[in-house]
Amino acid sequence: MSAAAPGDQATVTVLVAVDPEVAFRVFTDEIDLWWRRGLKYRVAGARRGTIRLEPGVGGRLFESFETDDGVRVVETGRVTSWEPPARVVFEWRAVNFAPAEKTEVEVLFQPSSSGTLVTVKHRGWSAIRSDHPARHGHDVPAFLRMMGLWWGDLLTSLREHAASSWMSVHCLGASMLQTTIEPGPFSELRNCARRRRSP
Repeated sequence: MSAAAPGDQATVTVLVAVDPEVAFRVFTDEIDLWWRRGLKYRVAGARRGTIRLEPGVGGRLFESFETDDGVRVVETGRVTSWEPPARVVFEWRAVNFAPAEKTEVEVLFQPSSSGTLVTVKHRGWSAIRSDHPARHGHDVPAFLRMMGLWWGDLLTSLREHAASSWMSVHCLGASMLQTTIEPGPFSELRNCARRRRSP
């Protein structure tokens, strides 16, 4: 899949206040830390589990969690394009998809003056039948709106996690800064440095 047919794609963009290299790393390496928990977002529901995105083409996107019968692993898809720090694409299969059913998620990391614009394009829905349980009985516009809101929730978590992760790593170093930091995505370091110097 590459181009979306009309009514086939949900697209969501969020501004993340870190550079593209960090945003890409947080999205891929730290996916379990920012991906929301609960049945709406994870197969494990309330159970403790882990989501992982293996790096490189062919890497798996999967969730693993404990059940009464042992560890269960649910593979959501495989990476089809791995272009750090600009782009990652992976297949997406809902837990109730038939083996041949799949959609595609493309994630773009574009530099901006305030950090990185992270855009998710989830396409391929026109290939999934209109009465499929994954659609929750919605018509096309309502379903794509629902998917956009779902990804919006996840990207909000990504933005919050990236900012707090970046600040916690760099705040200690910022307390020793003696230079002026220009306004921009990293100007928050000034406040971090001030907080560290305050009694």
